[in-house]
Amino acid sequence: LKRAEIAAEAMRWHGTSYHHHARIQGVGVDCAQLLCAVYEACGVAPHVEPEYPHDWHLHRSEELYIAWLERCGAREVQTAQQGDVALFRFGRTWSHGGIVVEPGMVLHAYLGVGVMLSRLTEDPLTGRAPRYWSLWGPSTS
Repeated sequence: LKRAEIAAEAMRWHGTSYHHHARIQGVGVDCAQLLCAVYEACGVAPHVEPEYPHDWHLHRSEELYIAWLERCGAREVQTAQQGDVALFRFGRTWSHGGIVVEPGMVLHAYLGVGVMLSRLTEDPLTGRAPRYWSLWGPSTS
């Protein structure tokens, strides 16, 4: 049930404009804030206020996204299920995240586009092998 709730909450953000460091549904959000808003709304993660410059992934090697996920109790998993986080390498780090809404389909906030659905085999995610993170045990439905 929680996994379906995460996917449904994520889909409510579909079409929201991209805006760096914003977190207002229907107005503006970036990929990090999208994850924070969805998982908090569903009671899966606490309120998180990540701090990051717009271009941190281009000039630094610190894995901020992974650190945020681990702080919220997430663990890396090999196979994604609905409601899990998919991380993608952009620049020097794993700096782009989305929510798996169904197998092979990720909802994410993309610069210049906004919150969109993407197949892993389509641009802008094609050729970017994801790492998956889960915020609960493997038996949670």
